[in-house]
Amino acid sequence: MSFSKPAFVVPAPGWLTASIMVATIMQVLDTTIANVALPHMAASLGATQSEITWVLTSYIVASAIATPLTGWTADRLGRRRVMVGAIAGFTLFSLLCGLASSLPEMVVFRMMQGVCGAMLIPMAQSLLLDINPRERIGQAMAIYGAGIMVGPIVGPTLGGYLTEVFNWRYVFLINLPVGIIALFGVLAFLPQEETRERRFDFMGFALLAIGIGALQMMLDRGESVDWFESTEIWIYAALTVSGIWAFVIHSLGSDDPFVNLRIFNDRNFAMGSLFIFVVGLTMFSGLALLPPLLQRLMGYPVIETGLVMAPRGVGTMLSMIVVGRLVSKFDPRALVMFGVLLTAWSLHLMTGFDLQMDSHPIIWTGVIQGFGLGFVFVPLSTLAFATLPQNLRGDATSMFSLIRNVGSGAGISIVTAVLSRMMVVNHESLATQITAQSPQVRDAMPLLLNHQPTFMTIADGLVTQQAAMIAYLDNFFLMLLLTLAVIPIVFLLRKPQGPVEAGPPSE
Repeated sequence: MSFSKPAFVVPAPGWLTASIMVATIMQVLDTTIANVALPHMAASLGATQSEITWVLTSYIVASAIATPLTGWTADRLGRRRVMVGAIAGFTLFSLLCGLASSLPEMVVFRMMQGVCGAMLIPMAQSLLLDINPRERIGQAMAIYGAGIMVGPIVGPTLGGYLTEVFNWRYVFLINLPVGIIALFGVLAFLPQEETRERRFDFMGFALLAIGIGALQMMLDRGESVDWFESTEIWIYAALTVSGIWAFVIHSLGSDDPFVNLRIFNDRNFAMGSLFIFVVGLTMFSGLALLPPLLQRLMGYPVIETGLVMAPRGVGTMLSMIVVGRLVSKFDPRALVMFGVLLTAWSLHLMTGFDLQMDSHPIIWTGVIQGFGLGFVFVPLSTLAFATLPQNLRGDATSMFSLIRNVGSGAGISIVTAVLSRMMVVNHESLATQITAQSPQVRDAMPLLLNHQPTFMTIADGLVTQQAAMIAYLDNFFLMLLLTLAVIPIVFLLRKPQGPVEAGPPSE
């Protein structure tokens, strides 16, 4: 059996892969590990609960703006220098976050941490695509996907444990030994490659940064300021539309644009990007919905919440092991379809959740969903880059990561808004059914008929609880519809035929 050569030969690809994935997991964990520690941070840094959210917002916005820089910096400086600088910077600013004594310090350090971490994910994907021969790209994407998808699931559990047992500062300080290991691994096993002279398109970068930064601010701030009832959100929306529109027009007319938009001429990459946007919508939305459901409505403590959600990561790991071996033997489109249907089935089961259930349905559906998402992510990543020339992978991986991150941010904002809205609607609907003529009221709570304040409060609390539960089920149903909506995209993906030559993408 003959094997094709990798695009970039390294002396120890196994050790380099391990080093890259250590850095990747470190960065991905940091997107969720700090969430559960926010109340402790607020008390320690003297910030209000609304102010402390800037710890998350600053990281997300900085990461979104810096992600598209990956392609240009990799071409101009070389991937070794970029990886070393990103890992070293991320580790250093993690230390400074752990030592921060005020909210402004924390926000600045988190912003710089986001800038450094933004380049790690697309760089990791680009390197894994290039250091592996075509026959092993599926396995490489399985390893990459395991880190990308399991990290956000494990993050809240690990963050909760570190905060409860030690201190919130260890949420950041834990990155020090991990970052040092990854740094030495990359220094030892990643050789320097030839750089490419590439003009920095400042106008293109500025326009994209304005558009993406404003979009992330709109998604992050929308719920707290009542969305388009606020002038602030209208300003962000206008900046988003104008910035991205101007960026596209500028890039199409530039000889050396900041991001080469020809990558979207490749049908597989364009359809894969649309698909990964929806995956971001559904995957991170579920992770955002389940912890408050378990803690606020079902009374689970933080650590137990993490333990109940952990099997979702086990399902993902299992699927990565399986699909990494299958992707070179079966049509990747069939594997993607199987993953979509499995994910949809898990969401259908989640629409049957109730407040009296134990943890088994949550664990079972989590395993199914994690297994399904693994079957989606690995072959989708393989298909998206299969027909794309190697010289365009730098820009492509950065845009792929950016689109996935925007999808996750949009998904969290959508489900949060739907949850708030449907809680009000469901409360009104249920409250209208509690009348003096209702048999349930006469039989179960007759004292309500006498307008006893205590029983009125109890009844309102029960209605609120049920309304919230129904709102969660409404969100699960919405996620089910979004998942089913991407099925037509599978048929638009092309199975790659033969090796891909470097050069411009097919028109």
